[in-house]
This record gives sequence, structure tokens and C-alpha cells, in this order.
Amino acid sequence: MCRHLAYLGPPATLRSVIIEPPHGLYKQAWAPRFQRHGTVNADGFGVGWYAPGDPEPARYRRAEPIWGDKSFADVARVTRTEAMLAAVRCATAGTDLGPASVAPFRSGPWLFSHNGTIDRWPESAAGLAATLPAEAQLGLEARVDSALLWALVLHRLQLGRAPADALSGTVGALHAAGVTGRFNFLLTDGRAIAATAAGDTLWYRCGTTVMVASEPGDDEPGWTEVPESSVIIATPGGVRVAELAGPDAETSQDQNTDNGRITIR
Repeated sequence: MCRHLAYLGPPATLRSVIIEPPHGLYKQAWAPRFQRHGTVNADGFGVGWYAPGDPEPARYRRAEPIWGDKSFADVARVTRTEAMLAAVRCATAGTDLGPASVAPFRSGPWLFSHNGTIDRWPESAAGLAATLPAEAQLGLEARVDSALLWALVLHRLQLGRAPADALSGTVGALHAAGVTGRFNFLLTDGRAIAATAAGDTLWYRCGTTVMVASEPGDDEPGWTEVPESSVIIATPGGVRVAELAGPDAETSQDQNTDNGRITIR
């Protein structure tokens, strides 16, 4: 369900990252090669990017398929950025449609996307949602599982958790509450990318640019698949891969520790 990507590197157009690759996110909307659940991602798309000197990203989100928006390709042709996060959506049954339900979700410098689903939504997640502060519950952008998951991640970020730790802790909290599903998360502040592989595919390529994506956008060398039940933190300096933490291990798993598998490229 859904495909997403994040990019860090020299200034690049949205078009060159999202549309031009032969198997890029644009084509993954109707012809993904590695998607395990669902076949078409036509319930909307979104992209967030950072302008020079502005820490708060801009967003462009639509409820229609990415190929149906005739203006996006032209906007993407002339929009350059050093960091972006983009997604195409296959909606979870029972969730709202509309642009407010489409990733990326945003708060301050953060952009977030979820590739997956909460099983038995919304009943299964009601207890976990009740653990959030009232303002977080009232502030959900849409009645959609991804918006709730973003609220859980953002709550941990606001408590001072490191990005990879916030993602890992959220997955742990879901498991501890008996909430099942697929929880591939993607998070960036324009300086680093954090992501989880928890139920669907995740790949990265690191060099002069860093790309983390649901699947490779081309067949060029350098792509590495992230093992299942992993969390990664990626910057232009390298990629760190570690096992996901246990159920909401609040004091464990920090992106600056040396625990887990480490990969630097």
C-alpha cells in the first residue's frame, strides 16, 4: 500500500527525482515492481520540499492519481531543492479520501510518510490514540491511519527523541498495544532521512546523493535493500542500519549509538 521516497543531495528538480527515472515514483503509481500489497497507487500523491534558507518545507498534495495532474509535471520541471519527500497513495479501506489524507504530513521542519496499514482500523488503534495529548488527537489532519501514526511519531519527536528512535519507538508501542499492520515510515527534516522496514520493501542508495525509497527507481548499481524489522538513518555521510527496538523501549536505540548493523557507503 503506497510507495514513497526521500532525497538529499545537490539541487535537483522534482521532475528528475520523481518523474524521469524509468521506474521512478511516478511510474510506481500504476506499475510498481516490488510492492507486496496492492497494485495501483491512485488515491492521491504528494511531495514536500525545502527552499534555501527556509526550514519549513512546502507541500503539494492532490487526491487524484499523479498521472492525472497535468500541471504537476510542469511545476516539477522548474522546482529545485536539496531535499524532498514524496509519496503516491493506495488508501487503507475505511479511511478518508481527499488531499488532507495524502502524505507527506508536516510539522515544523518535519515531513512524514507511511507505507502500510493499521489492521482493523480504526477500532484496533483507539486505545493507543487515547494515550496522545488532547491537542494531538484534535490536531489530526484526517481520519486516516497514517495521520494517527504521524501523531504518535511527532509526539516522540516533541519529547526530544532522535528521529530513528521516534520511528522505532512508535513501532514498538504499536506492537505492545497489540496493533498489527505494516509500518514502513519515512521521515526527514531536510538534513537527514530516517525510515523503517516493517512489512514492505525499503531500499537506499548513498553517494553524492542519498535516496531512501520503497523500491529502486532504476536498475543502476548502488541500491541496497534494507532488511525487514530495521530502522535506518541516512545522511550524505553514510547510512546506519539497526534492528527495530522492542515494545516502546524509550531509553534504547538512539541514532548516535553503535548498536545494530552499521553500513557506511
